Amino acid sequence: MLVSYKTPTAVYIHIPFCTNKCHYCDFNSYVLKGQPVMAYLDALEREMEQTVKRMPPEKVETIFVGGGTPTVLLPDQMERFLSMVRTYFPADANEVEFSMEANPGTTDEDKLAVMKAGGVNRISFGVQSFNNDLLAAIGRIHNTDDVYRSIENAKKLGFDNLSIDLMFGLPRQTVDIMQATLDEALALDLQHYSIYSLKVEENTLFHTLYNKNQLPLPSEDEEVEMYELIMNRLEAAGYKQYEISNFARPGRESRHNTQYWRNRTYYGLGAGAHGYIGGQRHINIKGVQPYIDATVQGLPVLEQFAVEPQEAMEDFMMVGLRMMDGVQANDFRAQFGSEMEDHFGPTLQGWVEKKLLERVPGGYRLSKQGVLLGNEVFASFLS
Repeated sequence: MLVSYKTPTAVYIHIPFCTNKCHYCDFNSYVLKGQPVMAYLDALEREMEQTVKRMPPEKVETIFVGGGTPTVLLPDQMERFLSMVRTYFPADANEVEFSMEANPGTTDEDKLAVMKAGGVNRISFGVQSFNNDLLAAIGRIHNTDDVYRSIENAKKLGFDNLSIDLMFGLPRQTVDIMQATLDEALALDLQHYSIYSLKVEENTLFHTLYNKNQLPLPSEDEEVEMYELIMNRLEAAGYKQYEISNFARPGRESRHNTQYWRNRTYYGLGAGAHGYIGGQRHINIKGVQPYIDATVQGLPVLEQFAVEPQEAMEDFMMVGLRMMDGVQANDFRAQFGSEMEDHFGPTLQGWVEKKLLERVPGGYRLSKQGVLLGNEVFASFLS
């Protein structure tokens, strides 16, 4: 079977430092104090140089800097970092979507000015809640005042593509608390909102508490009620739900994340970063010093494996159906040279009959009920 792999147009870069570790976080991140930040940036530059030698980018359309908290970099470190990105992944400033994750409280005007000058044109703030008690309970170090100040600073410096992350299903969170958070979030009139349900991940404080029966989570019914409230409130406010957890003003959808959901290839750089290039997925070495040391020898890859056509097709279905537009037959055909129904006909038909999927011109998408039971649908495409 022909599987078509294009040169990536998306770049993900990982900055693994943060001010503290949140109670729910299992990302590859390390508390900043005492970390060799400049040595890490040197290593990142070595990885960038070796990566583009092997697979030169033809056209960079999206760049996403995640973490950790990239905005813990000091202004001079940020300037150095962004200069490297422009050197190895040059992009048309008028066309590229250049996103950076930020923590409220780590984005003063000086840093935002450096980010703006360095090409960043979209900021995603990790807010999680507008309830200060809840923020403290989940290990966040910012409060709502920090959120307002950060967003005000960003708008003042000319950023006009701003997003915030919120969470639901948090310990002791009620539907009323969620309602109040949505009131404050929507009053900011931003371009984009990402709203995720809490997942209790291994190797987190919440996982330890959960196992001791000390994590007072909302009931499943309450969580569904919160999610339906979120969808209704955002729709009423003029935001389009374009993915299970993401809502945007028209034209302000995250172009970078859409590359993942469409199962497209992307560069992944930095400690613990994942990449997908030429039919191969790779994961980088996770520890900061081991990553730095590895870049002196070559590419800092921990694990690399070929994605077989069957697995690539399953991935296409699972991530593509997260999008409200669903999966398109012509997109499947372009990637795999065959028809969706040839591989997944009975599964698709089964969900259509159960009214969790619906046929649309040229493809399939989740129904309204399917959005609430998406995980069941996605899992069914795994062989």
